[in-house]
Amino acid sequence: MDHPDRQTVIDFIKANPTASSKQEIAKGLGVKGRERQTLRQVLKELETDGTLTRTGRRQWAVKETLPATGVIEFQRINTDGELIARAVGKQGAFGPELIYTGYSGRRSGKAPGVGDRGLAKTAARDGIWTASLMKLFEARDTEALVTGVFERTARGGRIKPSSRKEKREFLVVEADTNSAETGDLVRARPLPQKSYGLSRARIVDIIGNQEDPRAAALLAIAAHDIPTDFPVSVLEQASQIKPAKIKREDLSSVPLVTIDPADAGDHDDAIYAEPLKDGWRVIVAIADVAAYVQSASLLDKEAKKRGNSTYFPDRVIPMLPFELSAGECSLKEGVDRYCLAVEMEFDKSGSKRKHRFIRGIMRSAGGISYAQAQTAIDGSPCEKTKPLLEPVLKPLWGAYEALKTAREKRGPLELELPERQVAIDDDGNVAGVFVKDRYDAHKLVEEMMIQANVAAAEELEKRGSKLLYRIHDAPSDAKIAALADFLKTLDIKWPLGEVVKTHRFNRLLADFSETDEAEAVSEIVLRSQSQAIYSAENIGHFGLNLTKYAHFTSPIRRYSDLIVHRALITANRLGSDGLNDRDAASLQDLASHLVQTERRSMAAEREATDRYLAGFLSDQLGVDFAGRISGVTRAGLFVRLSETGADGFVPASRISRDYWYYDDGAQALIAEQSGRRYEMGQEVIVRLKEVTPIDGGILLELVSKPKPALAGHKPKPRSASGKGAFRRSNTRQKGRRKS
Repeated sequence: MDHPDRQTVIDFIKANPTASSKQEIAKGLGVKGRERQTLRQVLKELETDGTLTRTGRRQWAVKETLPATGVIEFQRINTDGELIARAVGKQGAFGPELIYTGYSGRRSGKAPGVGDRGLAKTAARDGIWTASLMKLFEARDTEALVTGVFERTARGGRIKPSSRKEKREFLVVEADTNSAETGDLVRARPLPQKSYGLSRARIVDIIGNQEDPRAAALLAIAAHDIPTDFPVSVLEQASQIKPAKIKREDLSSVPLVTIDPADAGDHDDAIYAEPLKDGWRVIVAIADVAAYVQSASLLDKEAKKRGNSTYFPDRVIPMLPFELSAGECSLKEGVDRYCLAVEMEFDKSGSKRKHRFIRGIMRSAGGISYAQAQTAIDGSPCEKTKPLLEPVLKPLWGAYEALKTAREKRGPLELELPERQVAIDDDGNVAGVFVKDRYDAHKLVEEMMIQANVAAAEELEKRGSKLLYRIHDAPSDAKIAALADFLKTLDIKWPLGEVVKTHRFNRLLADFSETDEAEAVSEIVLRSQSQAIYSAENIGHFGLNLTKYAHFTSPIRRYSDLIVHRALITANRLGSDGLNDRDAASLQDLASHLVQTERRSMAAEREATDRYLAGFLSDQLGVDFAGRISGVTRAGLFVRLSETGADGFVPASRISRDYWYYDDGAQALIAEQSGRRYEMGQEVIVRLKEVTPIDGGILLELVSKPKPALAGHKPKPRSASGKGAFRRSNTRQKGRRKS
């Protein structure tokens, strides 16, 4: 090219957004020699008049278009609850607004918020621009809100953060207090630090008071931005919603029953079984939420934003408004309800022969609890379960026996740990902590839900439909190596390099089930596992030992299940309210978003429970408790109290005057000279020394003596102590030291 002109340069950059440096433009246009100076001048003019904007040090983009990959900044949340971003270049934000759709591909990470920046892929379809994150840049302190308790001082006040991860206290001048008073629970924005001393912050919101018994949940909700109140427009739509009119199969004469916890507020699954000559017919009917929540409606957008319901000891933050979750979509006893059901046929060994999906109408023959179902099958039916025992419950147990046979042959991971529940009284105080009963009734319902979920995945694959899988990867090599190191201390050799199978874990758990090391082995096996996630790409479900699996059975509380319902409706031509092409094309982005909302809820639920337990124990300082070491780090020991399940911490520096070093493989703290040890799973007596309910912190002191040294222990020379070694007499060391 002789003379590169403005329009030629603009057209090239539009056509090649990922090759827009001066060198790439020159090469693409064939510009050589002295004409490079002309190209440099053209680029400068286009940048000066605003036609081009820099997206990097030496790259450009046309302002009305965007590069395929670039830096974005999240700027606001629109009225539909969508996070809106814009591309950012050297001269600031440019280009059209971008709707955030989640992380790109199989990536996952922290959910972004307004003010955050990240590297993203951008795309346009039908005039709508979207952005999918590749990497979220670390948010600056000035952008991240902190939660905590405010305390008044003469010139303003201070904030003590509610997170144990935040080590700073924040100074608040009078002008930034937002009228907060001592004891208020607040959210605040840290301000730029201009000098040494306490960091400053400005209070942006008062969320409650620390004297409120429900403060634990309030702090967790605020810290994790769990959406609570539904927008008025969403509530109005929920109250006026009319279900989609489609042809339905009448299942009202089938005695389906719901079996749930006694305190369940909604019922989204019902089950039925009947014997065949050579097997069993099972029906799993699920609330037809898709008939009420149409794609892209206000209800749908709000449900998608929440991703799932969040459960605290004192409340539930639902994914759908009460009018639907506990009303029209709840399979209440004796009331006609729309459902999406799967009818499955199994042989006597529990192997499935066939299935079909039904869009139907049902009427629950009974809403009973797990305890009621179990008591009835054990021979003591109550007034409610007595008429259901012969026609409904006994066939269900018969079908379960067949399914259990197939399950045992399949060999899913049999890792059962006690689940504790915090009971809250009417005033919001902790009334007690108890271990949830685990009945065969639980296992029956779970296995039937698993079979329904498998059928959903199989059906969609057979129909060639895109699918939102629930996947669970096998343990990583690093985690298996750590497991093998621990097992060496128990004289167990775990072969490395072999393909990991659930059967191998189950044999290990069974071998130790009746020993003192049972809990330690269960804990270390649990820690070796990956986290289950959602994905549009299938790798199977390791824990369940299944090649394909999808969530189908809880659309009231999980958005993933609603998407699977819509896909089934479309694939089986069961109505016009199924999965549309646009949603099908963005399933991986949706999967990434749902992984984030699920983890957000789990973190909030865990933090709230920790605070409730800390508050429950706060008046028992100096009391001794039985517990078991549940974690070992260089900094000290984590001990789970047997009665409540609360987790406390024993700093290594406070154990004794010995030097203690951390043996990673053995998961133990070992006294350097004597070889005495505290190790994972060890039963101990501890004394409650300090409790901070605001952050759920529980500080313990060991009462139990350590285990004796292992045979062959040799004292280490004093000079060998280094990272991970602690001595109580060193008064300069902090109670919790990280290395």
